[in-house]
Amino acid sequence: MENNKLAVGLDIGTTKIVAMIGRKNEYDKIEVLGIGKAKSLGVKRGVVSNITQTIQSIQQAVEEAESVSGQKIEEVVVGIAGQHIRSLYHSDYITRTNADEVIDENDIDNLVNQVHKLVMLPGEEIIHVLPQEFKVDSQADIKEPIGMYGGRLEANFHVVVGQVSSIRNIGRCVKSAGLDLADITLEPLASASAVLSQEEKEAGVALIDIGGGTTDLAIFKDGIIRHTAVIPFGGNVITNDIKEGCSIIEKQAELLKIKFGSAWPGENKETEIVSIPGLRGREPKEITLKNLSYMIHVRVQEIIEHVYLEIKNYGHETQKGKLIAGIVLTGGGSQLKHLRQLVEYITGMDARIGYPNEHLAGDSEDALSSPSYATAVGLLMEGLSKQSKEEEAMSTIEEEVSSTKETTVETPEVVQEKSKDKGKSFFEKFTARLKDFLDNAE
Repeated sequence: MENNKLAVGLDIGTTKIVAMIGRKNEYDKIEVLGIGKAKSLGVKRGVVSNITQTIQSIQQAVEEAESVSGQKIEEVVVGIAGQHIRSLYHSDYITRTNADEVIDENDIDNLVNQVHKLVMLPGEEIIHVLPQEFKVDSQADIKEPIGMYGGRLEANFHVVVGQVSSIRNIGRCVKSAGLDLADITLEPLASASAVLSQEEKEAGVALIDIGGGTTDLAIFKDGIIRHTAVIPFGGNVITNDIKEGCSIIEKQAELLKIKFGSAWPGENKETEIVSIPGLRGREPKEITLKNLSYMIHVRVQEIIEHVYLEIKNYGHETQKGKLIAGIVLTGGGSQLKHLRQLVEYITGMDARIGYPNEHLAGDSEDALSSPSYATAVGLLMEGLSKQSKEEEAMSTIEEEVSSTKETTVETPEVVQEKSKDKGKSFFEKFTARLKDFLDNAE
């Protein structure tokens, strides 16, 4: 495998926009060549609210990543989150015309395409269709039906739905920043691939990614994604509570939260006081750390309870759906002191903080393995794995072409086109439709 294949993950968050450029090294680990960060001003709760500012922030992050890595960035894999994301369950089946042939990828494609034709609410579009288990004729619980015989192929699907306008706005920002959209991925899925191990996904685990504007949840069991949700609260509401409660400006509230904040008020003694400079000639304000932690505690508890409700709705309390590996916390908000203990206390489940360092090359900077970069690392991984899939598809098609003894010689362009279709998921087809839409909208 050549080593020059680069990919770029672009995490458009509520507090920051991160562009991360990297490639795989010979040990199949990810080598991050450059990272660019910009303050995100045009995004509220994971949804773009100011196109112009978002475009500027994207350009700033991308330019920084380019100058650090010395590479030119052309296409990016973008993450999507926001309170408009919802997931639903759906079962569908196809009756195969030729039951004497084994089930192949085309059958699964047909089945998934059928799910894509589901009628959604006005203004909604299907983002991901993720098969759970398959059923062939009357045999249930099949993980991989390819290669089996059967007339009726059925599957349960986890369908992720989002608002068309929000998705198009993100596409618009990326395009106007002078970049191509390689793919769009749901952010909780990206974070999950960066911080979860395969064993955890098998045993059952809930990934909670606490960002600035939203808290994303992804639940895995038996190695399959089972449930996703986006809760419209994150670190920013905590900062806001401190700002309101102490009558101070946002910058000071954010600093207080990071430096002195804790999710467990019992930790602080009454005597611990921090003094905050007043605005222009006003008296400084004194705040007890106990009060500060109490404000944080109340809001964090609310966020965790929201998430725990989703985990219970998924069926964690049933025997079959029990999440043995508990909870993994990631994202910038997971760095709050004593958060892990509070989560364990409220949910009664084991918890750990997820660092995205498992897939990074050994000599990566420590800063990269911070939980706040989990999504960016995941998007970068997504981009790299997409490229290797395309390469595989390309080589299989070249083999097919060279093995056909007919005189029709296919040009490389035809091979390219074929390989593109072969390696495509519907999501990529959806991305292609989005690209066409944006091109026509110009």
